[in-house]
Amino acid sequence: MERHDPGSAHGPGHAADHHGADQRPPDRRASDQPKALVIEDAADVSLLLRETLRRAGFDASIAETGSQGLKMADDLQPDLITLDLMLPDLDGMEVCRRLRTVTNAYIIMLTARVEEADRLMGLEMGADDYMVKPFSPRELRARVGAMFRRPRLADPGGGADAPALRLGELVVDRAGHEVTLAGEPVALTPIEFDLLVLFMTRPRRVWDRATLMRLVWDTDWTGDDHVIDVHITNLRRKLGDDARDGHWIVTVRGVGYRFGGPNHG
Repeated sequence: MERHDPGSAHGPGHAADHHGADQRPPDRRASDQPKALVIEDAADVSLLLRETLRRAGFDASIAETGSQGLKMADDLQPDLITLDLMLPDLDGMEVCRRLRTVTNAYIIMLTARVEEADRLMGLEMGADDYMVKPFSPRELRARVGAMFRRPRLADPGGGADAPALRLGELVVDRAGHEVTLAGEPVALTPIEFDLLVLFMTRPRRVWDRATLMRLVWDTDWTGDDHVIDVHITNLRRKLGDDARDGHWIVTVRGVGYRFGGPNHG
């Protein structure tokens, strides 16, 4: 059941609706208050998440099951989703995969699972980031703030009138946030899109993982190098590329990645 009661006295810091305006992340839709959807079945965690996100300037709603979360994501079209991986009805990985068919929102996975394989699988399903429970509200706000600052870095010299980026049959419409390859649309997550724009605006530069993490996340938090590797792998797969035949994204051994394979000079 959705809990969307701005005047609620439940949960920590219930007066938070009147705070945090100066902490609000840039609104990507430029008009409405940014929306967040919390998909979490544990009431104490969901209330803490909602309160934390409201303090960060979001209009935050709660879904208690995966099925409800999928419906609300389709209806609300939120800017941000936090997703628990252990839900009562659907596996969180499956929810993440289905979310990517209805929304382009930033997705942060929240999991009590400490195994690296679980976290990386979530990223492969389309999540943008992950945090391990118990989480720090302060760190969550920092991660979210970094996510909503990212488009400025990934769109150098861009804006509403930014020209499309083209390389062969690959076209990136920065203003429309669309990618086509040989005339066919390519569905990318926000991080994948940001990485592609960054690569295409500096096609011959070699990027080390630490620099990509800093630029894409717009923060000094370095995280796990595997996060970048997974996003690069997903981007390659969607472009019909792979690590052995770097047609679009080339691995520079011992350094990182660059854009433009041997056929692109």
